[in-house]
Amino acid sequence: MNAFWTVLRWLAFLALGLASGPLFAKVEAAPEAVLTVANRDITTLRATIQGSTPELRVKRIGERIRDLDQRSMAEPVKRVHLAIENAKGIVFFIGDRQIFVLYQADLDEGETRTLDQVADEVDKRFKAAIEALVEQRSGPVLLRGVLLSLLATAIMLGLLWGIRKATTFLLDILQQRIHSANADTKLRWAGQAWLLVKRVAQLVLVGMWIAVAYLWFTYVLSNFPLTQPFAHRLSGFLVATLEHFSEGAVAALPGMVSVAIVLFLTKAANDVAGNIFDNVSQGRSLIPGVHKDTASATRRLVGVMIWGVGIAIAYPYLPIADSESFKGLSVMFGFMLTLGSAGIVTQMMSGLVLIYSRALKVGDFVSVGEVMGVVKEMSALSTKIINMRNEEVTIPNAVLVGSPIKNYTGAFGERGALISTTVTIGYDTPWRQVHAMLINAAEHTSGLRTQPKPFVMQKALQDYYVEYELYAYVDRPLERIQILSELHSHIQDQFNTYGVQIMSPHFVMQPQSNVVVNKADWFAAPADPPAPDKP
Repeated sequence: MNAFWTVLRWLAFLALGLASGPLFAKVEAAPEAVLTVANRDITTLRATIQGSTPELRVKRIGERIRDLDQRSMAEPVKRVHLAIENAKGIVFFIGDRQIFVLYQADLDEGETRTLDQVADEVDKRFKAAIEALVEQRSGPVLLRGVLLSLLATAIMLGLLWGIRKATTFLLDILQQRIHSANADTKLRWAGQAWLLVKRVAQLVLVGMWIAVAYLWFTYVLSNFPLTQPFAHRLSGFLVATLEHFSEGAVAALPGMVSVAIVLFLTKAANDVAGNIFDNVSQGRSLIPGVHKDTASATRRLVGVMIWGVGIAIAYPYLPIADSESFKGLSVMFGFMLTLGSAGIVTQMMSGLVLIYSRALKVGDFVSVGEVMGVVKEMSALSTKIINMRNEEVTIPNAVLVGSPIKNYTGAFGERGALISTTVTIGYDTPWRQVHAMLINAAEHTSGLRTQPKPFVMQKALQDYYVEYELYAYVDRPLERIQILSELHSHIQDQFNTYGVQIMSPHFVMQPQSNVVVNKADWFAAPADPPAPDKP
């Protein structure tokens, strides 16, 4: 038997071309090649034999394995040592057919194991690969793999359908709860964030689908001998990923607990401060230096400071606080904030000046430049005013701070807004009569308050006339134009009734008689006379 294997060994060397020259030719080092059988890595070939590069050797080995029939592959795998010239190696046979040779030169330069030890490991891998090839050609094995794969496919489709149905069911319940509790202020934010909630649910659904498909694909590959290595790699990747995330979660747990505690205490402090300032704004409590009109703004400032301190304390405990990416993101965010926030900071500081100076508040009738109207809203960046044309005008707070503000209601409180109009009357008319006529006109004008009473001031004594200015209070400042128009009509009626000429705007000589409209001509065509009073 030993003689047989000796002869076989020599024949193998002859087949390799030993007679044509030395076994190891002096050629440039070729790239190493991995010998793969049945999708399993057997070994790495590095030596060039008789001009055959590792890549060519791997190709020829594959051809020899493909030429084997089912019966030949069922024969045992054997090894034979060889030592020719200075070349040491181990020949691998299947039955009496030589498959490949593992040379000492194929080992890595840093390999500490002997050729025999490496050959033992290669032998195990090679036998497992051949067994996989044999099983892959077996009908019962293939049938079993197909049936199990079909069963796994049916289970996967059922799981995907069930996950989709469960997700849709939960989303419908959540949506119904949000709509039914829409009146509850605590859940209004959820109604606004419904689209975000839906998108997050869809993302979770897709993630679960991918996970199920991943497990299904891994299981299907494991049912066939040739694809089992791929299944092992996929399962190994999944296990490694889960281990990585688990280790990260465990390592981050103490820091996240610290962050949760800090944020909880921060929220508690913010709630306490909010309750205090709410009591001040409602007049139930007093804080020195804090007015009830500025309590809301002060609450927001204190809240920002509290949360800023809380976030600064919690920041070092975040798991990603020390990561280079997070540091880079923080630097970029700070840079963008520095460049883009100059104007915003200016507007916000201007808003604080307006609030704490109490120059105006919501509901005041004001005039800013060419804009006159009622303050509708005051925010950190701008102020909205409804003008006399019922138009909404937005004015940046920086513009408001830099412009004179006329507040017609701030100084009078509950007495309402003050409006005025000017007439000029000659010196031949007693001023007391003019005062009485103007006050009568105001008392007959709807929209003007009777209390406080209208009053008249003499603004100037001009060359030919006296300037009288009538002041009255209104409750609806936005109707100022309509009220003034009605007031002017009543002033004309009063002066025409008593035969007093209005000298506005100017005149250059005294007329022979007062220029007035007789009462009989007040409703000349096309004007419509008033309806007669019912008895």
